[in-house]
Amino acid sequence: MGEKCLPDELRTLFLFEALDDDQLATLCANGHIATFEPGPIHTEGDPATCFYVLIEGELVMSKRSGGVDIETNRTSQRGVYCGAWSAYIPGEEHVYQASVRVTRPSKFFVLDANAFAEFMQKEFPMAVHLLEGHMVGGLRQRQILGQREKLLALGQLSAGLTHQLNNPAGATARAVADLREGVGKMRHKLAMLADGKFTPAALKVLVSIQDEVAEQVAKSKSQELTALETSDREDQIGDWLDEHGIASAWDYAPTFVEAGLDVDWLERVEASIDDIDCSATLPGAIGWLKYTIDTELLMNQIAEASKRISALLAGAKQYSQMDRAEYQSANVHELLFSTIKTIFGDKLGKDKPVALHWEKDTSLPELLCYPGDLNQVWTNIIDNAIQAMNGHGNLTIRTMRENETTVRVEICDDGPGIPEDIQERIFTPFFTTKPFGEGTGLGLDLAWRIVVEKHHGNLSVQSQPGDTRFIVCLPLEAPAPQQASA
Repeated sequence: MGEKCLPDELRTLFLFEALDDDQLATLCANGHIATFEPGPIHTEGDPATCFYVLIEGELVMSKRSGGVDIETNRTSQRGVYCGAWSAYIPGEEHVYQASVRVTRPSKFFVLDANAFAEFMQKEFPMAVHLLEGHMVGGLRQRQILGQREKLLALGQLSAGLTHQLNNPAGATARAVADLREGVGKMRHKLAMLADGKFTPAALKVLVSIQDEVAEQVAKSKSQELTALETSDREDQIGDWLDEHGIASAWDYAPTFVEAGLDVDWLERVEASIDDIDCSATLPGAIGWLKYTIDTELLMNQIAEASKRISALLAGAKQYSQMDRAEYQSANVHELLFSTIKTIFGDKLGKDKPVALHWEKDTSLPELLCYPGDLNQVWTNIIDNAIQAMNGHGNLTIRTMRENETTVRVEICDDGPGIPEDIQERIFTPFFTTKPFGEGTGLGLDLAWRIVVEKHHGNLSVQSQPGDTRFIVCLPLEAPAPQQASA
């Protein structure tokens, strides 16, 4: 059980020096003095059953991060306490918030958690109420505002997606309108056939030309011309059409170049017309050709816009992970890419306000993690970086192996940096440097809880003017969700 506790001994500790004799007697009646040999006193995450106050010796406190224990405090100060120090807060599940060990034989006053809770609630009811309000109220605020952060992220996703969908949707609408007009003109051509203005031989030639040009339009997508090459070809085709008496030659030329045609191709069309004695004329064939090309190009535009819309929706689905299990294997680069593409597509990338630079370790294995939550981490950190740079600058994303069991992701910006005196506070709840009403102060707190508490990883920052780095270290295998009991 340990040694008997003496009130006069407790009175020498700063924690108890203001207590009266009756209070000290109550503590001694319910507690005892225990000596611990070098080794652990309690372990983070275990049920908090005792409250400990150091009388003599040395203790070391540590928190788990990235799969390893990180020392957070080492002291020999008499009266420091650890263990179930918040046992008096009702309605909470109490576990040890850190691991504590002693480095040499050390003596503690040990009090059962329930006895400590009863003592605090009886002797200091007002203080308990205030502390309960501080702890529980803060937790509830984080929960409520955390939900708001998620709603803001959803709004950000919706706004970004809407903005990016506008372009392909608008392109589709314009192409459909032009296609409708083109089909109307093609109906006029069909009326000419009904009137017998083209012989079967001429019609056969024209259909053959249509088939060839449709194939050529499909091939043209893989032919990339420079601006100078495009201009030169337009001049060549425009001159050729003009010389052959084609009306609107210079209006036709850009369309023919876009379709991948050149003067040699037009020469072959002319030869096809000249080879037969028919009613088809070169201007008529070129006009027929122009309508065919317009139709094929418009259908290509509609197809490309549809693919773009599908890709954007697929990116949103990848970002939100809404069709996948909460806990699963994921590629960290795919998660980062889906966040950038879906949320920041109009801000990040080549020729965008913020230039994006990748330094990827492509040999990284997949992680067993919570992908949807990690995407929220990337969103919050990248959004802060863009704001820190006032929307213009360079963002670098770097991935690498930290060690055999950990992956490291660095998100870096070349903004003005974070002042040294606030770097330690940026992950605390409700702390924000943004103007009043523009930030909740929970974006980085949420990122911290996802990385450190949920994944058992580590989140830190290194900052100086022109180089701010948020460093996320993730274990290859995050703790799996606990199965609910039946």
